Amino acid sequence: MHTWPSLRRPQRTGRTRTAPRARTRSRATARVTGALIAAAALLVSACSAGSSTTATTGAAEAALAALPRATPAALAPYYGQHLRWRACGVPGFQCATMKAPLDYADPGAGDIKLAVARKNATSKDKLGSLLVNPGGPGGSAIGYLEQYAGIGYPAEVRALYDMVAMDPRGVARSEPVECLDGPRMDTFTQTDVTPDDRQETNALVGQFRKFAEGCGARSARLLRHVSTVDAARDMDILRAVLGDPKLNYVGASYGTFLGATYAGLFPDRVGRLVLDGAVDPSLDSRRINLDQTAGFETAFQAFAKDCVTRSDCPLGAKGTTPAQVGDHLKAFFRKLDAHPVPAGGRKLVESLATTGVIAAMYDQAAWERLREALTSAMRKNDGSGLLALSDSYYERDAKGQYSNLMMANAAVNCLDLPPAFTGPEQVEEALPAFEKASPVFGAGLSWASLNCAYWPVKATGEPHRIEAKGAAPIVVVGTTRDPATPYRWARSLAAQLSSGRLLTYVGDGHTAYGRGSSCIDSAINAYLLNGTPPPPGKRCS
Repeated sequence: MHTWPSLRRPQRTGRTRTAPRARTRSRATARVTGALIAAAALLVSACSAGSSTTATTGAAEAALAALPRATPAALAPYYGQHLRWRACGVPGFQCATMKAPLDYADPGAGDIKLAVARKNATSKDKLGSLLVNPGGPGGSAIGYLEQYAGIGYPAEVRALYDMVAMDPRGVARSEPVECLDGPRMDTFTQTDVTPDDRQETNALVGQFRKFAEGCGARSARLLRHVSTVDAARDMDILRAVLGDPKLNYVGASYGTFLGATYAGLFPDRVGRLVLDGAVDPSLDSRRINLDQTAGFETAFQAFAKDCVTRSDCPLGAKGTTPAQVGDHLKAFFRKLDAHPVPAGGRKLVESLATTGVIAAMYDQAAWERLREALTSAMRKNDGSGLLALSDSYYERDAKGQYSNLMMANAAVNCLDLPPAFTGPEQVEEALPAFEKASPVFGAGLSWASLNCAYWPVKATGEPHRIEAKGAAPIVVVGTTRDPATPYRWARSLAAQLSSGRLLTYVGDGHTAYGRGSSCIDSAINAYLLNGTPPPPGKRCS
């Protein structure tokens, strides 16, 4: 797992949410981790919670260059296509299939078919289309639209915009990347990612290799063509075929990287862009993973402080420090490493328990469920609660089948950036830094960052700044204690963008829009509906 997919996960907040509660793991479908190995998620990182530097290797000197304004003749047929809308099976939504070139460098080499869905605006005075993406990479934008955005976004936004989603290439309904079947994914996600000796290290490396080989064997046609740049170019074709002169977009988590990449490539076509839970494109893979490790530690400390005030906290009583709570959790993980506990016919092993805990860090609404799951596992020898959290995060169903979230996640991440580590020796050297960033999760997240080392195709991307010179105002939203996309990333992205406007939510959880802050929601709604960005330095709590 090269990092944890960071998806925006829809949750009920008691206010504007009317959508059915999605899996705990998704505050939106995303996009975000794997057996700590299967979890190759977005690019996340964060040294120690106090560092303020942006890039570590100096690789961020280059800036993403805009594409020529004129559409190349070879792409004209794609930009001129007409979508044939049909019923989706979900009342009120329509679906279509859009074609894009598999290889933008060679448009004549064949097409890729991309799934699109929409829910039409209810007002005759509509503003156009609003494209949404929940993150990942690997999260289904169509699933997010149907389960949350198309029914849970503010009524006034849904009235004035056609709500639109497209599963990015290689994801869900858009020619999904495939790697391993269900039983092999089970083996992968259960692999020990805190190896104690050379034998366990070799076993972990072997699983990374098998995962990569599976992707190479089953998705050879796609693997070189699922980069974020490719997906952003697909979005511009969609903008054109929808008849919109500019792109209006709300992206969460990895969706912010996708949206920012679009702005960098097509600055003159930027409409109203909201980038919520921002990713910093100037960071390399190792820094991303390190920063995300620190982000999860920050979230865990907030959970620990809250937990010990509750009568049902299994990790300590009132007065127990967050460090002591972390020690108790690590002791539980070590016990599972030696003696897994029963979990409804399966076994809860250390890697799955860790995934379950991390899944609950995305939103404080999941903390109660986590306390209950930990209590059952630690005091009643029943691991089914933590296993359910892990399964939900991995999108594993009751029949043992997985969505392609983790497979697409790895495919995109490993193409977008060179690997964080090239072998076990580099991981071992980096362990002290990761364990300093998170005494609880550092070791596992460090080893999980090895996943791209064995990828069958070479990365085509590099860390870079995105300036999008000439773009209309772009709203970048950062949450101060976001576990998956640390707040400093939002500050960095807003500073890179020539027209970036930072909106800050002082609080916990991953992303901020639609999570209960009327201040955040009002600021974003005003921007989407009137084009008025929040004032500089706007902060909400």
